[in-house]
Amino acid sequence: MPKAYWVAHVTVTDPEPYKLYADGASAAFKKYNANVLARGGKFEDLEGTNHSRNVVIEFADMETAMACYNSEEYQAAKKHRENAGIANIIIVEGA
Repeated sequence: MPKAYWVAHVTVTDPEPYKLYADGASAAFKKYNANVLARGGKFEDLEGTNHSRNVVIEFADMETAMACYNSEEYQAAKKHRENAGIANIIIVEGA
C-alpha cells in the first residue's frame, strides 16, 4: 500500500491561536505515527501563489492520513487555525 502525504501551504495571520493549532495538530500527527518531512523553513517560490509556511507530512497510507485529518484531536486543533491563517491542504497518495 503506498504512503500518503499531507501537503499544506499556509499564511499565518494571527500567531497566538495558530500556535495552539500547531501544538494540537502535532499531537494528532504523533498519534497517527506521522513523519514530518518539512515544516516551515526556507523555500523558493517558483510558480503560482505562495504561502510563507509549507508543510509535508508522511503517513503510512491514505486511510491513516484521512483518519488523522478527521480525528477528534485534529478537528479540535483545526478550530484554532480557522481564523488565524489561510491554508490550502491536500492529502496525496505516493507513487
